[in-house]
Amino acid sequence: MKLVYISAIFGTARALAGMCPSYTDYSAAPHGPYSSGAQKIPSMRPPLVCRTFNNPTIESAIRSVSSSIKDPDWRQLFSNIFPNTLDTTVAWHNATAPFTFLVTGDITAQWIRDSTNQVLPYLPYASTDSALSTLVLGLINMQAEELDAYPFGNAFQPPPRSGLKPAQNGIGVNLNVFPPFDNRAVFEAKFEIDSFASFFQVASSYWRATGDAQFIYGEAWESAVTKILDIIGQLQQPTYNGRVLNKPVVGYTRLTHEAKETQFGSGLGNPVKYTGMVRSLFRPSDDATILPFLVPANAFLCVELEHLSDMLKTLRMFPEIRDKAKKLASQIRSGINKHGVAMHATHGQVFAFEVDGYGSVLLTDDANGPSLLSMPYLGFVNASHPVYQNTRNMVLSLDDNPWYFDGSYIRGVGSPHTSYLKVWPMAVAMRGMTSDNSDEVKECLDLILASTSGLGLIHESVNVNDGRDYTRSWFAWGNTFVSQFVVDAITRFPGII
Repeated sequence: MKLVYISAIFGTARALAGMCPSYTDYSAAPHGPYSSGAQKIPSMRPPLVCRTFNNPTIESAIRSVSSSIKDPDWRQLFSNIFPNTLDTTVAWHNATAPFTFLVTGDITAQWIRDSTNQVLPYLPYASTDSALSTLVLGLINMQAEELDAYPFGNAFQPPPRSGLKPAQNGIGVNLNVFPPFDNRAVFEAKFEIDSFASFFQVASSYWRATGDAQFIYGEAWESAVTKILDIIGQLQQPTYNGRVLNKPVVGYTRLTHEAKETQFGSGLGNPVKYTGMVRSLFRPSDDATILPFLVPANAFLCVELEHLSDMLKTLRMFPEIRDKAKKLASQIRSGINKHGVAMHATHGQVFAFEVDGYGSVLLTDDANGPSLLSMPYLGFVNASHPVYQNTRNMVLSLDDNPWYFDGSYIRGVGSPHTSYLKVWPMAVAMRGMTSDNSDEVKECLDLILASTSGLGLIHESVNVNDGRDYTRSWFAWGNTFVSQFVVDAITRFPGII
């Protein structure tokens, strides 16, 4: 995320008093002791008094998982990255209400997508730890409040009652956004449909892990879900109604020298025909879509609408929401199968990255999730699905994916967000998470381990030929996702590291 990076509030009351270092600064330099392996991974957890959320269950999990890892470098790296969200990003937590505000890392704002992914690896432990479950429940309540107030936002400011100061968004200027937003409450208003899916995901995943559905009775959850489903239906509609323009739903333009920071069509996006899919102005990278039907984001939304419907069916709650979510999911799935599959000259039938319903397709992939590579991880298809396998071969091809890079330091999928020749370690982890081949999984683990630039944390992106050239030393989503990959890998392939 190329923003003016701001040191996130870090620590407890001591941080507010200036007694703890900014983790932005702390994460940019190595700290001992170091691992005994070839990589000499430093110890990057902040001092105990400066951690933003201490949890004995997670400390026990770190010891348990580490005991299954032979490689001393990986033991140290896992110990750094698995608790990173808890150690550094819980900027505000009210355990009574409950509400939780998680910063994304070195940007003092809460992204809906990032914050959901930041807590997913902790859900297996939430059923037996009330403090951990309350933390996640607080995040669900916080996201519901944010999206109920402004459903089109992708990142939000801390609420006034938290006592935290709103952050300044260095690129949140010279904007023309519809509907308008209050930058004291919304950090960024780039409309991304994966934000909706992530909101549904954290709620249904929490419910499946704990059996607790009390968030449904919160002040904002039902209202937020109802608004979101209405918006999804509106954004399925074509750009034109006969010879006239359909009523605009959302728009975003910015005076900028980078095309990825603004949208076509006076902010409305390029024209689309009805397909059943849902338009998105921006990708999960926070870069503008070119063709508005972003296929992997639609796949993610489809799956999470299905999960929402199934949850409400089991709970016997909100039958109108349940049925509407199921219907929307079916329409999106049909739209992807009919309009989101294209013929590639080399790989045959593949899932397109973006389409418009007119026949235009964009064949590529992006490092951020949801991605085409992640479709089995999302639950949209099985990894053995022939169209997915063709797509995977295309995505991981230096010849056929313009955003796949291979160098002397790392290889994998990159993103226009970080420009040329930079690979995202998170995408390498996704490649491993969606592979059943132990050699491929081991290759991904080796690539990630060697990519920390001596800092013992997962960067946003790394230059394929120069480990000193990276973006974001503090990227909580990347840290927790790679730790999730480690747990997955050692569970499926004991002794792999």
